[in-house]
Amino acid sequence: MTTQLRSLSEEMCRTTILDCVNPVTRMGAAMILTFPLFITLDWVSALTVVALEIVIWLALCPRHMGSRLRTLGLRAIPFVVAAPLAGLSMALYGNPDGQIFFTWGLIVVSEQSLSYAAAVAARVIALGMACLVTLIGVDPTDMADGLAQVWHLPSHFVLGTLAAVRLVARLGDDWRTMQLARKARGLGDHGVLHRYATLAFALLVSAIRRGSTLATAMETRGFGRGRRTWARPSKVGVPDIICLGIAAGIVGFGLALALVTGHFRWIGDVL
Repeated sequence: MTTQLRSLSEEMCRTTILDCVNPVTRMGAAMILTFPLFITLDWVSALTVVALEIVIWLALCPRHMGSRLRTLGLRAIPFVVAAPLAGLSMALYGNPDGQIFFTWGLIVVSEQSLSYAAAVAARVIALGMACLVTLIGVDPTDMADGLAQVWHLPSHFVLGTLAAVRLVARLGDDWRTMQLARKARGLGDHGVLHRYATLAFALLVSAIRRGSTLATAMETRGFGRGRRTWARPSKVGVPDIICLGIAAGIVGFGLALALVTGHFRWIGDVL
């Protein structure tokens, strides 16, 4: 069994270097990449971080660059859509300064408010990309192994997290099944809002019931009790250190470039 797991791990490492990194290390890299984005507000550092993340992520597996770009693009759609919406409020109600472009009541669009809006939009994209490039392809079971063995988190928390992730992955299938069931039963369509509200409520009830059943099953089978053994050891090594170093280097370069170009802003200077 151990030999099979080792050969599988080696095959994954040949596919992409990032697969050799422990999932919890990849989570730590995501934290490093996103933390400065919460305490600064400038578009230069955010876009620099995004560009470096994508370039390095694609360089890890150049043979599949086209498919990886398509995967990243599809998963980044929610962040790309949310970015301008997040920057809109800053553009309309941000602290005005510099040249005034438009004024109407409380709305003042100025040179500074547009700069802050661009920074907010860039940070939304940067936050999403940091999570995508570090966590795409992570197996939930491997993540749970790392949380328990490397970070030594309580088994109840780890197992609960693993169960939640597995259940979330099934929500899309449940949604499609409920839609087909409504069509098969000939239920009338009273509009888009009514249809989606009904399906959302049914999905919520189903998720609660499934979660309750799973929690009871895990409790009766003794999950989290006593000393646990692990079928797959989770360890950290040189690739993990390199991954964290690259993440820190990306953040440092982005912040340094913002300082050099004069665009660096602490979030406290804006609030």
